[in-house]
Amino acid sequence: MRIESITSAQNPKIQTLLALQEKSKERRKKGLFVVEGRRELLHCIEAGYEPYTVFICREIISDEDLMSIADKCSCSFIDIPRHLYDKVAYRGGTEGVIAELKCKSHTLDDLSIKENPLVVVLESVEKPGNLGAILRSADASGADAVIVCDPLTDLYNPNLIRSSIGGIFTVPTATATSEETINWLKAQNIRIYTAQLQDSEWYYDTDMTGGTAIIMGTEATGLTDIWRKAADAHIKIPMLGKLDSLNVSVSAAILLFEAVKQRNQK
Repeated sequence: MRIESITSAQNPKIQTLLALQEKSKERRKKGLFVVEGRRELLHCIEAGYEPYTVFICREIISDEDLMSIADKCSCSFIDIPRHLYDKVAYRGGTEGVIAELKCKSHTLDDLSIKENPLVVVLESVEKPGNLGAILRSADASGADAVIVCDPLTDLYNPNLIRSSIGGIFTVPTATATSEETINWLKAQNIRIYTAQLQDSEWYYDTDMTGGTAIIMGTEATGLTDIWRKAADAHIKIPMLGKLDSLNVSVSAAILLFEAVKQRNQK
């Protein structure tokens, strides 16, 4: 393993790293994204992502952890001093590792679906934190896929990666339009359940043991008419207080684990 050394923040490779962290346009242009931390990097590698460059801080990372990464990477390694690492790291405690990796395709055709799948569909969920939290719940519940329709954020946004704790790499994820997703779900014989308050049945009275897609909209405007019309059923969560809605990530978690409960009891 050959390790290059960089000490200047003005080095072009450091400037590229910062641009990839900060700009969605740069990520799309170069086909690269950034992750911090040994755990997150190993999640990426296990999910089939190819490392492009690994930046390490020998003042932080242990030799054992470095070798555990080097054994799985054939890319270039760059050592940077602590003061430079602190400048480029988004958060502390990332074990002295920041990596650039190659983006993957995220189309509906890339999804491999088993029998009676459990899928989450998100229509224009614009906050990276909400999407990241839903990916964590999707991973915890064993969901087969998350589909983001008309996304207002890119899947490699650093805030999304951090909030998902690597869930974006462990859960098969696709982006598509609502029309494309509806056609795909119907072709797969997956029932469409829209989460909404109007004209809805209680979520626990809905059969989720077969192929199930849980459709979530934005907290501000909910779902568009195309999803309401395509739905096999509208479902809702009881609201016993004075407020009329939950955070979208909380709602998704409740519905996902209802599906898990029903399938375990089947």
